[in-house]
Amino acid sequence: MAIKSFKPVTPGRRNMTVASFSEVTKSKPEKSLTCFIKNRAGRDSNGTISVRHRGGGHKRLYRMIDFKHDKLRVKGKVMSVEYDPYRSAYIMMVSYTDGEKRYHLAPNDIKVGDVVVSAPKTSINTGNRLQIGNVPPGFNIFNIELNPGCGGKLVRSAGTCAQVVSTDSGKYVQVKFPSGEIRLINKECYATIGTVGNLDHNNITIGKAGRSRWMRRRPEVRGKVMNPCDHPHGGGEGSNSIGLKYPKTPWGKHALGVKTRKRKHSDRMMIQKRK
Repeated sequence: MAIKSFKPVTPGRRNMTVASFSEVTKSKPEKSLTCFIKNRAGRDSNGTISVRHRGGGHKRLYRMIDFKHDKLRVKGKVMSVEYDPYRSAYIMMVSYTDGEKRYHLAPNDIKVGDVVVSAPKTSINTGNRLQIGNVPPGFNIFNIELNPGCGGKLVRSAGTCAQVVSTDSGKYVQVKFPSGEIRLINKECYATIGTVGNLDHNNITIGKAGRSRWMRRRPEVRGKVMNPCDHPHGGGEGSNSIGLKYPKTPWGKHALGVKTRKRKHSDRMMIQKRK
């Protein structure tokens, strides 16, 4: 995939880059596999803002992605590679031999006409999905299940992949994730062979504030420039320090150097932390 730049005819165009979309083969999605999701602007079921700096943006249709690949031992043909506004990765339309169509995450270097299959044990080809216990060490995988049958939860963003490190841990496999963490995954969990497509997604420069607004991202403001009623850092005449012993969140808690990760039952499956 290539990145497209522009002549600096305006300040917003000067540093803006966009994807060339050379891998995309179809512009409009399959109507039967789309639905509209109302924009809740970061609000929960009570109407209160639970995620700040969200709202507005362009209307978009949600593509219903099959993360489970539960159509086992049925061959599917890649009909198209498409853009998905709800995720950084590209998606592919797969038509199975029985006539059913489904959307899957598109791996890198997948082509229209390629055949993919999901089975407990199958050939190690890009796009095929199989149980992680049958993947040889050293192969790249993505869209990994945490528990058997739950569908892919891990390694789904553009350009990412995990790697099978060892299969000698009893009923578990050691998998190294993009963060550097090594974790035990049940051998019966499924994963897809390859690397998620759209590799240059992280190299794209937004270029202007308006483009962020199209993506439903509203402005973020420093607490230092707010009023005292809005943030602990606010207030004061002119430009000055925050005047506190330590930086605080908008709700008065420590902002730096505080552990936020809670102990989870699944932490016992972690062999090596990401840090």
